[in-house]
This record gives sequence, C-alpha cells and structure tokens, in this order.
Amino acid sequence: MKRRAVFFDRDDTLMKNVPYLADPAQVVVMADAAATLQALAALDLELFIVSNQSGVGRGLVTPEQLRAVNEELLRQLGGRFFREIYHSYGDPGRPDLHLLTRKPSPQILFQAAREHGLDLKRSYFVGDRLGDVLCGRNAGCRTALVRTGENGVEWPRASRLADFTADTLAEIGRWIAADMAVSLSA
Repeated sequence: MKRRAVFFDRDDTLMKNVPYLADPAQVVVMADAAATLQALAALDLELFIVSNQSGVGRGLVTPEQLRAVNEELLRQLGGRFFREIYHSYGDPGRPDLHLLTRKPSPQILFQAAREHGLDLKRSYFVGDRLGDVLCGRNAGCRTALVRTGENGVEWPRASRLADFTADTLAEIGRWIAADMAVSLSA
C-alpha cells in the first residue's frame, strides 16, 4: 500500500526566510516547527521538504552552502524528520530545464511519489505562499496555508484555494491529524 506524506515548503514555513541564504548562522527555525514535525512523524507519515532555491540557479548560493543551511535547519529541529529534501534551482529570469520543477509545478512531488511509493491523493502540502498551495493542488494533495512570513499579499487568494488555513504550524498539524482520522473512518 502506498504511503501518505506531508510536503513542507522550507522558507517562511519551517524557518524564517532570508533571501538567498548561504550562511547557516542565519537559520532561525519557526517556534512550533519541531513539535509539529514530531507529532506528524508519530502518525507514521513520510515528511519531505520541497523548496524553490533559485539562488543556486542564479549563482548566489553554492550547492554546498545550501546543504550547510539545510543541515543547520535539521540540527535546530532536533531530529531527522525528513525522508528527503527536494530543491528546484530554477531561476524565473532564465528559462532552463530547472524551471520545470519550480513550484507551483508538481514535478518534484511526482518524483517523490515514484521514488518513495507515495499516494499523493492521501498526502498534504504545507506552505506559506500561493505557489505552495498550487503545487500541492496540482499534484492532487490536500493543502494547508500557514500565514507566516512576509507573503501576506498572496494569502487571500491562497486561502481560497487551500483546504485549510492557519496562523501556526501547530494548528496545521492538528488539522492533518483530524483530517486523517476522518478519512480513515470514512
């Protein structure tokens, strides 16, 4: 049987956004991220990060710097919650093959589903932007918008398209748990 997953955006969802972040010392994890991830992992969900990182495509961040930032994120979260971290390096200003994987494209979610035996229709995507909600919807996932960070101008439209909207990851974690319970009893 295919497994359920929760896909998370990284910047302004799990950690504060710093444009083109290359310095691990600047990683600041969202206050409720670790507890939420722990609760979701306890539900036997596969957890993933899916993040647009155009700084690599633009030559502003090296792949090694990106890895160091991700390692610091994982260290601050206090656990190895994620099965895998996926990135798109697509630079919206320069058409290339990497743009095919840039959110809101669902291509990375399709790849994760193939590689890890996931059921996208029974999975979730959590992010703070319209592109995150669209990525999840485009892949057939249930979607949650977390109103954190600096993307408030997108939230009215994203909220209309998301299955659930909240101000914290903890609220979203409780919604996912309740949604799973409803679908199991149906």
